[in-house]
Amino acid sequence: MNKTRLILVGGFLGAGKTTLLYEASKQLIEQGKRIGLVTNDQAPELVDTALLLQSNLTVSELSGSCFCCNYNGFIDSLRQVKKSAHADIIIAEPVGSCTDLSATIVHPLKEHMNTELVVSPLTVLADPVRLIDILDCGTAGLHPSAAYIFRKQIEESDIILITKTDILKSEELTIIKDKVKNQFPNHEILTISAKTGDGVNDWLQKVLNNTVTVGQRIVEVDYERYFAKEILSELSKEIDSQNVSVGHVKLMLKNGESHIVGNLTGNISTLNFRGSAGIGNEANIILNARIGVSPKALEGLVKTTLEKVTKNRIAIEIKAWKCLSPGYPNPTFRYKK
Repeated sequence: MNKTRLILVGGFLGAGKTTLLYEASKQLIEQGKRIGLVTNDQAPELVDTALLLQSNLTVSELSGSCFCCNYNGFIDSLRQVKKSAHADIIIAEPVGSCTDLSATIVHPLKEHMNTELVVSPLTVLADPVRLIDILDCGTAGLHPSAAYIFRKQIEESDIILITKTDILKSEELTIIKDKVKNQFPNHEILTISAKTGDGVNDWLQKVLNNTVTVGQRIVEVDYERYFAKEILSELSKEIDSQNVSVGHVKLMLKNGESHIVGNLTGNISTLNFRGSAGIGNEANIILNARIGVSPKALEGLVKTTLEKVTKNRIAIEIKAWKCLSPGYPNPTFRYKK
């Protein structure tokens, strides 16, 4: 059986992954290669998928979960696109908020799919504007939890691919590359402009010929922080979509003796976290939500959120559940003037 090469292209939202998929596919097709693509998001009907299909490329869309949380679905997508395109090469783009791909995708594929696939080095794209602030210990305008994910994506990569070089002056690019090299001295660092095509062929040569070791870095990811963020972020989206007023939403996630606390006091921009709960297979959550809706509507909001976040990933057991409207005050004492 002829093996198909798989190229995983990660990176945070807006890094230019879809643009690179299109440009790389075009160059590979010109070289006589048969190409398939796999896209990914938490919701169906992706604009990215539609755009790639408009270019007559063979695309399989995995929606409703990320690659790592639906590994079997990802394998099905790979096999589907391989069959449809008779693909020599498949390029897969995980959702931008996904990290830990080396441990959850690259290494499992190397072990379980080695008769069907040749896995290329894990490439992570980095927008240079955001990257420079992240390297300087900033958040690049992102929520701290999102900045944490951005950093972890860079850390676990085999190849750091600095994108959008067409917007940079040569001296600016040199400064960024030097900063990246200083903090990640053992990473392969490349630069591209997917918009102009500059550097794409150099990157393809690296990933097609495996001149970089595959899956070199498995990073420690604070999954409980990641999960707590998902719950409050998704709940905030549900609240905002219904134009509901928020008094205060608090969440505590406990993993053994460690814990993380999240707070929401308005729209999603008010969301913040403190603490860290580490990595674990089981956690306890306490959620208090004071929101301007009826108890029944509040129950629906929270249950919808939990279902979306845990679906096909995590088993939940509700130990206590209560939704109510506060009664009018009835003080024991009240002095008059």
